[in-house]
Amino acid sequence: MLKSCSIEKQTPHFRILSQDQIQEIKWTAYDIMAKVGFKVLHRGARRMLKSAGCIVKDVHVRVPEHVVRECVRLAPKGWTIYDRCGRRALEVQGRKSHYGTSTASPNTKDALTGEVHPTTLNDIAMGARVADALEHIDFVMPFGSSQDVPGQAIEIYEFPAVVANTTKPHVFIGYSGRGVELVYEMAAAVAGGLDRLQERPFVMAYPEPITPLVYPGNVCDRLFAAADLSMPQISGATVQLGATGPVTIAGAAAHGIAEGLMALVLAQLRSPGCPVALSVNIGVLDMSTALMTFGDPANSLGLCAHAEVAQSFGLPTWGLAGATDAKVIDAQAGVEATFSIFAQALAGLNLIHDVGYMDSAMTCSAEQMLLGNEVIGMVKHFMRGVTVNRETLARQVMEDVGPGGHFLSHTHTFKHFRSQLLHTKLFDRKPRSVWEKNGAKQLDARIHEATAAIIESHHPEGLDDKVAQELEHIKAKGVSELVPNVDGPINS
Repeated sequence: MLKSCSIEKQTPHFRILSQDQIQEIKWTAYDIMAKVGFKVLHRGARRMLKSAGCIVKDVHVRVPEHVVRECVRLAPKGWTIYDRCGRRALEVQGRKSHYGTSTASPNTKDALTGEVHPTTLNDIAMGARVADALEHIDFVMPFGSSQDVPGQAIEIYEFPAVVANTTKPHVFIGYSGRGVELVYEMAAAVAGGLDRLQERPFVMAYPEPITPLVYPGNVCDRLFAAADLSMPQISGATVQLGATGPVTIAGAAAHGIAEGLMALVLAQLRSPGCPVALSVNIGVLDMSTALMTFGDPANSLGLCAHAEVAQSFGLPTWGLAGATDAKVIDAQAGVEATFSIFAQALAGLNLIHDVGYMDSAMTCSAEQMLLGNEVIGMVKHFMRGVTVNRETLARQVMEDVGPGGHFLSHTHTFKHFRSQLLHTKLFDRKPRSVWEKNGAKQLDARIHEATAAIIESHHPEGLDDKVAQELEHIKAKGVSELVPNVDGPINS
């Protein structure tokens, strides 16, 4: 049957901005870049920018609109990310949303004891292993920031801990240009060579500039390390409303677009055509506590507005969802995580990280990650929308059943109920009598048990012994380069 001028399916979505508003924000971002400018604390980057037509005075750089537009033209409008085994995993383009873990917190909430302690390398490994088991966590970041290894070489400790415990795509945080190069050397060893890694990348770099409008030397080095290999990168500055950026959503979005475009300009001038997302983190300074909050809806409002502007350039986007300011798994944790996960899916952000943050991003929690995973499953189910065709309209089925009948025994029900209905793993739908017989466990207790079961029973696909040995060799070499007065590996 041919159906003209119709579609079978439409994905739910919303719009925050009109086309006129998007244009106003873009004009403002161009104006910031050309009139306010940036501090670029990297001599080679300043020389490169000046050669491209930017106005450079000491460390201050202003970027004309025509330079920005040409760099946007050169940048890929999306890319494919593979898993550790070379299988297609994520299409980072358009309005396709993928969710990843939280990262870089100094503390971890122990999944077994509930104790909050400084993050260790073992916590990084455990977070990757739990994420590997969760079907709706699409990519992994180091689950915290290891406090028990040398800070100068932290990335070359954390990468092996993550990659040995999950096959999922990996967004890593580098802390120096050399550190990023060493991570790529490790990733190439895992992939089977640099050519293979570049052909099927499973890692994405995350070089964060300092907002407002500062590009330190080490950030430029990290950005260039990714650009030189044409590896995907997400340069996400954090614009904190009322602190490091304007308190208004429109102003913060324009500020974030300017910072993201500057990263793109630096990358494209260094290596034309390299993949770069137009990304930002929108944070909120709670004026009553002077802490950054992750539960305020302004976070998602700003990120969704920023994404709509980035989408108008055709560039991939970066989000932050599944986080909470709560200290335990409670109603607040569920509400805040759900709101951000759902809002950013509706806005079509691409790579949405920080599922698992608690306590204003000071703590990573595997249990919060499990709660987020369950919510993401619900949201993904909702985002599939409604399919309207001959099979789903079920006219013949209703005719078969007729008035007063039932649909339980019809083959149509058996054929479709698994795909049409969401089967939750953590939320209780049993009769009260069954719930009470099973111990009347509340959601936090069920999440705790599920997390413990993953830790006990889930065994990720391991690394080949030769690859693991090569990673240890690269790590030892990197430690000797990056850490002063160190003989041999530390906490290997």
